[in-house]
Amino acid sequence: MTTLATGPDTLTRDALAVLQPGFDGTTAPDWVRRRLAEGLASVALFGRNVVTEEQVTALTGQLRAEREDLLVAIDEESGDVTRLDVRTGSSFPGNHALGAVDDPDLTRGVARELGRRLAACGVNFDWAPSADVNANPDNPVIGVRSFGAATDLVARHTAAWVEGLQSTGVAACTKHFPGHGDTNVDSHHAVPRIDVDADTLYERELPPFRAAIAAGTRAVMSAHILVPALDADRPGTLSRRILTGLLREELGYQGLIVTDGMEMRAISGTYGLEHGVVLAIAAGADAICVGGGLCDEATVLGLRDALVAAVRSGELPEERLSDAAARVRELARWTAEGRRGAADVAPEP
Repeated sequence: MTTLATGPDTLTRDALAVLQPGFDGTTAPDWVRRRLAEGLASVALFGRNVVTEEQVTALTGQLRAEREDLLVAIDEESGDVTRLDVRTGSSFPGNHALGAVDDPDLTRGVARELGRRLAACGVNFDWAPSADVNANPDNPVIGVRSFGAATDLVARHTAAWVEGLQSTGVAACTKHFPGHGDTNVDSHHAVPRIDVDADTLYERELPPFRAAIAAGTRAVMSAHILVPALDADRPGTLSRRILTGLLREELGYQGLIVTDGMEMRAISGTYGLEHGVVLAIAAGADAICVGGGLCDEATVLGLRDALVAAVRSGELPEERLSDAAARVRELARWTAEGRRGAADVAPEP
């Protein structure tokens, strides 16, 4: 008797589709290739994956040989946070420098040139820009990654950065919603808390995100921060009030919501990695960033299985997971169309 092999069911494919994992090495691992065939729709590149731009181009080519519509994400802010130039330092000015000059056309142009470099390497999704207003000078994690301490300045440069990057067919991911600027704790290590009233949040933290949404940002990244004025119980990444109630319903944002790195101790040390991922999708996140630290196949399979189990137990509605996976695939379609359109645009002299 012959047994016919069958592929993963829809639920399993959707669970893989919402993950954006990293991996070790400068070539495509076999396990990543296998999971792409089973439904994995995104991967993330980190400094450990980058030697030269030619090598990154070859790497993304290997990955797309398995899945043509793959999202390849990277954390490339320019300035202090760079992956393409991890060995030498970024050749582009960072947000603080751009904000100091305060020329939105320059910011737009820098983001456009960065986008062209990313697109040429096969990267189509950038976890940038930072739209955080640097309201706390003791902030240990934002600082010069912000355009500045003035809300209107941050808003206009965030919009310009989004416009410049996305003109090249590379999707922007505006972060860290609802604003990580007024913290004195690094969410890589613990849960930051912002104790200001709702009026301050609406007037100071949210305008840059409104500007990014108006500029068409294709993605927004959540912050692992506790904001009692919005939700006293759960940090932004796990809060339905913040991701669905505020971002989706109140601000009218309909694009992809991606989490900040889920291995960060603000989530993994408080809720556990697998449970945190389930809570994030249930709250309204569509894509899970993981792989900055945990970058192995076992992590991906554990998260996939946790999502499937949560649906089967009733903890996570299947339609919520299906909707999240659909948003990931929609962004992949947009980047494919954007690459074709950007190829027809000649570089500015």
